[in-house]
Amino acid sequence: MLKFLIFCTLAVAINAEIAEEEDVLVLKKSNFDEALQAHPNILVEFYAPWCGHCKALAPEYAKAAGMLKAESSDIRLAKVDATEETELAQEYGVRGYPTIKFFKGGDKESPKEYSAGRQADDIVNWLKKRTGPAVATLNEVTDAESLIADNEVAVIGFFKDAESAGAQAYEKAAQAIDDIPFAKTSSDAIYSKFEVSKDSVVLFKKFDEGRNTFDGELTKEALQSFVKANQLPLVIEFTEQILFIFIDSDIDDNQRILEFFGLKKEECPAIRLITLEDEMTKYKPESDAITAESITQFCKLFTEGKLKPHLMSQDIPKDWDKNPVKVLVGKNFEEVAFNPSKNVFVEFYAPWCGHCKQLAPIWEKLGEKYKDSADTIVAKMDSTANEIEAVKVHSFPTLKFFPAGEERKVIDYNGERTLEGFTKFLESGGKEGGAPAGDDDDDLEPEDDSDSEDGTDDDGHDEL
Repeated sequence: MLKFLIFCTLAVAINAEIAEEEDVLVLKKSNFDEALQAHPNILVEFYAPWCGHCKALAPEYAKAAGMLKAESSDIRLAKVDATEETELAQEYGVRGYPTIKFFKGGDKESPKEYSAGRQADDIVNWLKKRTGPAVATLNEVTDAESLIADNEVAVIGFFKDAESAGAQAYEKAAQAIDDIPFAKTSSDAIYSKFEVSKDSVVLFKKFDEGRNTFDGELTKEALQSFVKANQLPLVIEFTEQILFIFIDSDIDDNQRILEFFGLKKEECPAIRLITLEDEMTKYKPESDAITAESITQFCKLFTEGKLKPHLMSQDIPKDWDKNPVKVLVGKNFEEVAFNPSKNVFVEFYAPWCGHCKQLAPIWEKLGEKYKDSADTIVAKMDSTANEIEAVKVHSFPTLKFFPAGEERKVIDYNGERTLEGFTKFLESGGKEGGAPAGDDDDDLEPEDDSDSEDGTDDDGHDEL
């Protein structure tokens, strides 16, 4: 009994140390491990107080925390001020804000990156799928009605045999889709309520036609395509591959979105076709004329694979190589960075990026240190105005090293952002503090511009 009482006292003391703000646990280095012990399933947002995206996420994040708490769920949401808790941020590879990681079963070694949307329902659905079955079982009509009423979009599989091939394919599709709740039923009453006469899959939604019934062979891939095609409100669907989206360039908050697409307000109205597959690729019409005919032809050329990606570039400055830090643009990047006789260390930056501003004086000192080197060049490129085929920039600042030689190697810099760290990196030929390009793409999903939208960013790494 004595041991039991001591254990309880310690547990209370541990929990008492973890403050909450709007049902969200406030974590620090001092209580992080304790939080994982007390709450085995915990979603942690690493944020910066100045970050615009973090501010936008905050009410939805708190709402999700409240929803889970109201259900007496063992899943908790937490947050870490990464500008204060720098050791934690470094330990978990935080390079942009917000970075959101899910710690399951108290495992602190390999948290999973959060990969769904930023609305409360998205967060809750994603977490439930990570901690419970991907497909809920509905036994009563009221269960089905509640699922449909509580969600913007919900999918129900109607299967009399839960072990059938179709039901198994449905289960696999549900596991692959994070942001929508999936359920299944074999109840005659639910079949009757929703006028379903045979095994099928129905997507229920609170917009457009209200429901869509799957018609085809029940495979994971076909079901995923079905859900993807019907889960969003109909904008203007041109083909299976292209959705049309309108962005109002007069709205101040949309200026960063325009920049993301490589546009300026003064260039509008304009059209860009964007693919968001492994990497974002932009396409620009040959003509600036916007007519139904020109848009149709532009899209036709894209679907036929006849368009070349549009890469932005500023003109080459006359004095691009006059200062210790050389200025690269799209038009001279290839010639300089892949010069086989030079080792070239490049900072890809954004003018508004606070982290880039912090790095600037150190980068200038590095350029000064190597300005007389016969084989080493320190350079920078404004990646909001210049794009290159060889490097896809997901965050700011991105630092990459192009060693001399014919192999066209690219090495990511992952070390400390200090003059000493950079010097060791260069003197070691890119070995100390480096990794082959692509190895460090952790939280930099394009989904988000993790830096501050208001430009007052600091510390760490800013996403596009």
